[in-house]
Amino acid sequence: MIKMSDVCILISVAVAFAVTAYLWFNGQKDQGLFTATWVPSILGFGIYFKVLSANAQRQLALQGQRHE
Repeated sequence: MIKMSDVCILISVAVAFAVTAYLWFNGQKDQGLFTATWVPSILGFGIYFKVLSANAQRQLALQGQRHE
C-alpha cells in the first residue's frame, strides 16, 4: 500500500532530479553534481523511515499476540 509519505518522498526525489538535470544541461555542472547527491540521500531517508515504521508495526502485532 502506498502511503502519503511515500508519495512525498517520490515527489521530492523527482524535483531534486529535475533540478539536477536543469543545472547540468545549462552549464552549471558543479551545482548539478551537488544537487545530484540529494536524490540518493532522500531515498535513503525514505527507506530508513519505512523500515522504522514496519518494525514498529511488527512490534505492536507481537505485543497484541502476547496479550491474547
